[in-house]
Amino acid sequence: MAMATKSLREQILQYATRKYSTAPEYLWARYPTYAVLRRNDNRKWYGVIMNVPRMRLGLDGNENVDILNIKCDADFYDFLRGENIILRGYHMGGTWGSVLLDGTVKINQIYALLDNSYKLVGK
Repeated sequence: MAMATKSLREQILQYATRKYSTAPEYLWARYPTYAVLRRNDNRKWYGVIMNVPRMRLGLDGNENVDILNIKCDADFYDFLRGENIILRGYHMGGTWGSVLLDGTVKINQIYALLDNSYKLVGK
């Protein structure tokens, strides 16, 4: 599949604001573009957008790519890995996965994964 040149970052951030009234938090001076999405009720993270080198994700190429880290339950995570939709969560333990925001995964699939992550970190 041809790679899109533009990241879906802004669409994801707009969706989180519209659906969950979540404003992105930029927590690290060293990584000023890393955006944390946190639930308003319990303050738990349900998403993190980062820009990382493709090779750190086990992918070909040296350029950076935006990713969205989301929480998954174990069975769903295993299923999605088999479909090449989700990668092992970059810098996150447990059942966090990383989704490329370069057009590899359709935006509606990303929204569904973000919704699921939001629910999983709920009360």
